[in-house]
Amino acid sequence: MIEGACRHLVKDRMDITGARWGLAGAEAVLRLRTVISNGDFEEYWKYHAQREHLRVHAIRYRDSLALAA
Repeated sequence: MIEGACRHLVKDRMDITGARWGLAGAEAVLRLRTVISNGDFEEYWKYHAQREHLRVHAIRYRDSLALAA
């Protein structure tokens, strides 16, 4: 990461007065800012929505599939 991008993506967001960041929250915010900065948000969002759909529906139908087998 070059210095300008480091300042833009990390310091501007994490160095807010009074903000407290845990490691997991800070990493999540930085990853999202990087995806947006790279112009990949639409692709990321489609992937995320698909994964969430599979997660929700796999749990919903898991028991009914086991009974049918």
